[in-house]
Amino acid sequence: MVHPIPESVKRIWDKWNLRGSIILSLSLQTYLILFAPFRKRTESRWVILLIWSAYLLADWVANFAVGLISNSQGGNPSDDNNYDALLAFWAPFLLLHLGGPDTITAFALEDNALWLRHMLGLIFQVIAAAYVFIQTLPKNNLWVSTLLMFLAGIIKYAERTRALFLASLDRFRESMLTEPDPGPNYAKLMEEYASKKDSKLPTHINMIAEPAKESMTVINLDKVDLNNVEVVQHAYHFFEIFKGLVVDLIFSFRERRESQLFFHKRTSEDAFKVISVELNFMYDVLYTKVAVVHSMVGYIFRFISFSTVLVALLLFTSFEKRNNLHHFDVGITYTLLLGAIALDTIAFFKLIFSDWTVVALKKQNKRSWIARILGSYLNLKWPRWSAGSPNCLQWARKILFQRWSESVSTFNLIEYCLNERPKLGPNMIDCWGIVYIEVIDLFGLKDFRDRIKYLSSKPLDKKLWDFIFEELQKKSLLADDPETANRICSARGDWVLQDSGWNTDFTSLMSYVIEVDYDQSLLLWHIATELCYNMGEDDANSNREDNIKDSREFSKILSDYMLYLLVMQPTMMSSIAGIGQIRFRDTCAEAKKFFSRRELKPEEEQKQACIRLLEVNTDVKPVTVKGDRSKSVLFDACILAKELDNKLKEKKWKLMSEVWVELLSYAASHCRANTHAQLLSKGGELITFVWLLMAHFGIGEQFQINEGHARAKLIVGK
Repeated sequence: MVHPIPESVKRIWDKWNLRGSIILSLSLQTYLILFAPFRKRTESRWVILLIWSAYLLADWVANFAVGLISNSQGGNPSDDNNYDALLAFWAPFLLLHLGGPDTITAFALEDNALWLRHMLGLIFQVIAAAYVFIQTLPKNNLWVSTLLMFLAGIIKYAERTRALFLASLDRFRESMLTEPDPGPNYAKLMEEYASKKDSKLPTHINMIAEPAKESMTVINLDKVDLNNVEVVQHAYHFFEIFKGLVVDLIFSFRERRESQLFFHKRTSEDAFKVISVELNFMYDVLYTKVAVVHSMVGYIFRFISFSTVLVALLLFTSFEKRNNLHHFDVGITYTLLLGAIALDTIAFFKLIFSDWTVVALKKQNKRSWIARILGSYLNLKWPRWSAGSPNCLQWARKILFQRWSESVSTFNLIEYCLNERPKLGPNMIDCWGIVYIEVIDLFGLKDFRDRIKYLSSKPLDKKLWDFIFEELQKKSLLADDPETANRICSARGDWVLQDSGWNTDFTSLMSYVIEVDYDQSLLLWHIATELCYNMGEDDANSNREDNIKDSREFSKILSDYMLYLLVMQPTMMSSIAGIGQIRFRDTCAEAKKFFSRRELKPEEEQKQACIRLLEVNTDVKPVTVKGDRSKSVLFDACILAKELDNKLKEKKWKLMSEVWVELLSYAASHCRANTHAQLLSKGGELITFVWLLMAHFGIGEQFQINEGHARAKLIVGK
């Protein structure tokens, strides 16, 4: 009987499976420590897919290699004792690898909830490695080096397990809860009050508010521009206050006032810098080992771990010279030892050049050489707001230093429907395209294909951020009480339309924001924005007012961005989107049907498509003709676009841009907080910056503690 696997292949596998697994394990650790931070800097699905694959494969390979070592003992009859000792020496390195690099402990927030599984894995893997080691005693001449590596491996694995535990949302919430607060002693006070009343004494209770506690951080409210070190230190201060947003904690109005005062005194650029660093702290705490390493205990254990590897290297050098070992196995061992030292060295430099080090050195003189070096390094991390094509240095900065993707993803419904519509009289190529779509849809890959084909990305423009900042800042000045703040937070276009400064009756437009669901409103305004954008070339080319052109571009970018969130990020919009996916599909179906029956010029296809839509007579509302079985909003949006153009002409862009900021801020404040935290590990999103900026401006429902304790004083007599 012929064996399905040739004997030569089997021999190669038996000889190289263990060695290959160990080299692969070290390679994966090197890849992760160098490239894992890239996932917070890019929205590219291919980059994130590679990191995800390496993250999963790293644990599997290390566990597999431990099993192979256990089965391979005694496999070299020419030199059993030394070979088995070498295998036992390799086992703790796999514990070291299972501990993972500092740059990634969890790939997603859900991984943190599995900390107990990792703790059990630590126990069982230590037992397996110890079993391998015990079998080599008492003839193991490498036992001291092996024990030292055991210590280093256990420290690294325990670091990862504790980091996962601290970042699990339950523990994260628990760590921020204060001691239970019973309040003033009501029962005792009322007993005294009742006794005085029974004695016919004139008695009343006077409440004396306690003075508010001053902030531990001194904030310079008179200075507008912040230097790089100050940005990080202020960001850490607000991170310590507002990190509870991730787990839906509430805040006091004292904290609200402090944050408002600070951000109202800042420029939009400095505010953006502070928020980006604040979100970076949040990412580090949730997805890396930073909470474990950046402490005195963490520094001590990291020093012990590094020292044990160095001593093990020296002891192995002496052992290798006195024993006749296979050269390749010696090379693998030196690679493991030097690789462990190199990975720790890289982690050490990453630790030094990090925002956490800047926070630790907050008492340093701002003109000291350390502060100057760190300030120059931090300067590489700020966005350059470049409108042109980036040069090589800018590309290098974006790849190596940027804190997030610095881009806005866009998706356009009209463009998508034009490209996906059935063609008139399809030829053979079109038929193959239809079959291709059907096949990938069968395997559930159509959404993935659509993301690659139709999703585009634009750098975040400074003018757009300035506009968003100014709009939220104006609303923050009006939010002087909790009720107004909640009303502003809940507005999704109606606040803008009710603004008396327009001197125009927008009653008919209000039906497109308050009488429809949020997802329906978003689709209506998206299509209307696209129609106005393509028929308003005169607005784009006008030299009369630059702000009209800016508002036009802001509306277009925010419109496409919000549709991207609705369609491509359904988990982010799930709490407010309702039947958004159904409405989108029905609208696309109607648009494809409409476009497929009309010949459009290829060179101006999108503009021509919008003109054809606007040419349709819409005197009668679509629901009257079609009923409500189909949830398409295509021609309702045409009515909205015509109404905007008729009422406001070129001024419609100012209104539309403000409506889009309101739709964006509504989504930001009503999105689940843990979803914002999830997207930090996937390049970040503009909506998360808006979410945190709104919290800092005091716009939201998180501020529910009006005052602290008041001391009740019992007054007897007049």
